[in-house]
Amino acid sequence: MLKSEDFDRKKFTYYIMGKKRVLIVTQEMQPYTALSEISEIARKLPQYVQEKGMEIRVLMPKFGTINERRHRLHEVVRLSGMNIIVDDDDYPLIIKVASLPGARMQVYFLDNDEFFQRKSVFEDAKGVPFEDNLDRMVFFNKGVVETVKKFGWAPDIVHCHGWMTSLIPAYLKLAYKNEPLFNDSKIIYSVYKDTFDQNYDKKFLEKAAVNQIEESDLEPYAKDDLICLHQGAIAFSDAVIVGTDEVDPEIQAILDKGEKPVLEHQDEASYLAAYLDFYKSLMVEEEVE
Repeated sequence: MLKSEDFDRKKFTYYIMGKKRVLIVTQEMQPYTALSEISEIARKLPQYVQEKGMEIRVLMPKFGTINERRHRLHEVVRLSGMNIIVDDDDYPLIIKVASLPGARMQVYFLDNDEFFQRKSVFEDAKGVPFEDNLDRMVFFNKGVVETVKKFGWAPDIVHCHGWMTSLIPAYLKLAYKNEPLFNDSKIIYSVYKDTFDQNYDKKFLEKAAVNQIEESDLEPYAKDDLICLHQGAIAFSDAVIVGTDEVDPEIQAILDKGEKPVLEHQDEASYLAAYLDFYKSLMVEEEVE
């Protein structure tokens, strides 16, 4: 029999909540892309979380470097056909899917010929970043939210990995704050050493604006003369995970001063279990409040 002194209300609340849903949004993932430590974490984490009883969806860009035949990608016609507006232009969104090798899980890829059919991911053959990287990010982030809406699938956790996912926290908190699917979602942003800072271009905030978002709402993404994507994503997230052992000092200072839950960097042997516990703690807080 459970004794009163052994009763943990938070744990009890979690276990009666039923199967929870986790949306993983990542800019890279093995075996499809392997640019940084993100790709390994994004590969192992969803499988681990699913095996622990949660429902998982994974979304990522379909870069031109991904071999569709080798990985057996195919278009999901019922999800494709939307147009995403970037800088007043419409771009068709194509959704493709593949089964993740070694796991009972599907990965959804967001594709567009204009933005993703290239022979490299973020830089040209000379190592120069593509001029439209920010446009590509806006397209991907808007596309992610619209795709989840089309799923009709309400995530309890939305976990974003990499600078290319950094607008999603703002979109969910501002533009889609009245969307029932996201009412109870907790947004986690993982910070990595892939800090994306470049000269500030006011046009970026104009392009990033969506629905009723004003440019001024997105000011956390700008500092002085730079675009600071990590800074903005942290501002609109409910919690942060430090996914690297080399955090930019300015980003670390923001985390140190903030009041949001932060999971510090975990070693390779412990991060999967630590991430899962972090998920549970956020979901329990929502239920207990």
